[in-house]
Amino acid sequence: MKERSALDEEAFERGTSVYFPGRAVPMLPERLSNGICSLNPRVDRLTFSVDMEIDKRGRFVDRKVYKSVIRTKERMTYTDVAVILSGGDREGSLRERYRYLLPDFERMHALYEVLRARRDARGSIDFDLPEADVLLGESGEIESIQAMERNIAHRLIEEFMLAANEMVATELVFANQPGIFRVHQQPDPRRLEDLREILAEFKLKLRGDVEEIRPAELQRILKAVAGTPEERFLTNIILRSMKRAFYSEEDVGHFALGLEHYCHFTSPIRRYPDLVVHRRLAELIASGPLHGEKLDSVARAHPLYAMQSSDRERRAEEAEREVLEWKKVIFMRDKVGQKFAGIITGVMPFGVFVELDEIFVQGMVPIATVGGDYWQFREKEHRLRGESTNRELRLGDHVLVEVKSIDEDRHQIEFRMLEVAGAPIATRQQR
Repeated sequence: MKERSALDEEAFERGTSVYFPGRAVPMLPERLSNGICSLNPRVDRLTFSVDMEIDKRGRFVDRKVYKSVIRTKERMTYTDVAVILSGGDREGSLRERYRYLLPDFERMHALYEVLRARRDARGSIDFDLPEADVLLGESGEIESIQAMERNIAHRLIEEFMLAANEMVATELVFANQPGIFRVHQQPDPRRLEDLREILAEFKLKLRGDVEEIRPAELQRILKAVAGTPEERFLTNIILRSMKRAFYSEEDVGHFALGLEHYCHFTSPIRRYPDLVVHRRLAELIASGPLHGEKLDSVARAHPLYAMQSSDRERRAEEAEREVLEWKKVIFMRDKVGQKFAGIITGVMPFGVFVELDEIFVQGMVPIATVGGDYWQFREKEHRLRGESTNRELRLGDHVLVEVKSIDEDRHQIEFRMLEVAGAPIATRQQR
């Protein structure tokens, strides 16, 4: 795709593909993104290849980036690969079907473990949370909302993409060439102090100076809460304590990954910054490093590329979140009066926010509907406390609620509090 062409200008304007339940809005026209640019099996495709020699400690001892033509052998699913790698193929049908690929799968799995060990050693943060997967029926109605968890095949491909992204960023930096880098800054110390107070409520200690916190310390906390009922809640709290990643023409490193050099390279058909990185690589391969006025001329456009890419990413995320919340509200409209277990994820003067277990739906309990006491908001302690009973509604409390009402226009759900930590609680309606 030529720079400054009509196609390039449209891709720049969109910045990224957007994914909604049951539908995607691609950055490039579908005839390209699902056609000639898609890695369909047993057809030639023009690509960049990244060859890396990696030793047993996960170090990149040699690397090469070049233009190539590839022909994939199969179009497989993450589920099938995960079944093969995890030994879940009891009948052996998948292993028989893909017998000629089994040695490759075994080598890939072994390399994944090496790369994963390297990432763990540098303290990279891994937010391995299941996301909400809205399953739609044939007519578009919502059938269910389930957890979409990453299996071993997802993790394997992710690790390989991280390695390729790191290596390509390193290639550009070492050649003193411009690029669009994916950067993530050190967390705000004030937010970390707030996080420290919340973790203390769960008998967890955030160690060290918040001014010099390292990703390994946050990863230690994540491992400590793994498998607990509060895992999703606390993981989200830790995530919110950090700054968001963004695109930049400056290579300032990636805090969460614990990397000095990092960019997005692997998805040029769905992210514009990846496309820019491909162009810089193509120039580097074809003509060598840029110098002087030519280097300055190319680099001058990169702040705009980075700003636009970051803005469009935020816009896409907001749209995806808004549509998903709307879908969740529609899913809940026939569940008024039903009871659900959940966890308090937010405490405000006007009420508490509760996320239901299993189905990733959030609603609010207005404090005006909670009886039994006069509730005082304690902002620094993230809780509401009853003036006469000293009962509390705190972040992370497990509760039982009833769906009271649905507001489809505002995408809001109102709950009625029934129990907190297994103990019944009075409501205004009951008095």
